[in-house]
Amino acid sequence: MKVGFIGLGQMGSAMAVNLLKAGHEVTVYNRSRDKAEALAGEGAKVAGTVAEACGGEAVFTMLAHDDALSAVVHGEGGVLKSLGRGAVHISASTISVAMSERLSGEHATAGQRFVAAPVFGRPEAAAAAKLFIAAAGAPDAVQSVSPLFDAIGQRTFVLGEEPKAANLVKLSGNFLIAAVIESLGEAMALVEKGGVDRHAYLDLLTSTLFNAPVYK
Repeated sequence: MKVGFIGLGQMGSAMAVNLLKAGHEVTVYNRSRDKAEALAGEGAKVAGTVAEACGGEAVFTMLAHDDALSAVVHGEGGVLKSLGRGAVHISASTISVAMSERLSGEHATAGQRFVAAPVFGRPEAAAAAKLFIAAAGAPDAVQSVSPLFDAIGQRTFVLGEEPKAANLVKLSGNFLIAAVIESLGEAMALVEKGGVDRHAYLDLLTSTLFNAPVYK
């Protein structure tokens, strides 16, 4: 597929590289051009503007927050004005439910399609194409970009036809991660006060009941 990728931090860069490895034609854009140029050697085309990254069948955005995404989507020559009719905007960013709802309506009005697809996984998982993708949107839109999800992740969970559902799930996951960190810290403090080596305790936990990456 011909796809654009906007936002080349640690996660975005790794995802774009895996799209290239899977044989997709990828045009990349980043506010700091050097991050985009670093992917030219991997086969990416470097866009000078957001609009240049929106000429394909789909465009990913992987940005830090609502404001950063809005600047790219709603700015002059942004995604909303540049993406072709029927093309898909895939938002992989962790954004608010309200922003997701807004984008869903705006893209529909413009004759475009919108899929929310935030990801679970650290940069090393992104590099290994082992992300978990929480996707939501119109079934035809999600299906059309499923080869892109296959290139960047190990499993895609389709959560419904309303894009905001995926963003809600991602935010709830972040809340759970925060709770895990707090409870693990309290548990380690407790056993350490009782004379148990904290490293041995953590090894036991992560080797048995709690072997998910968040505990490690």
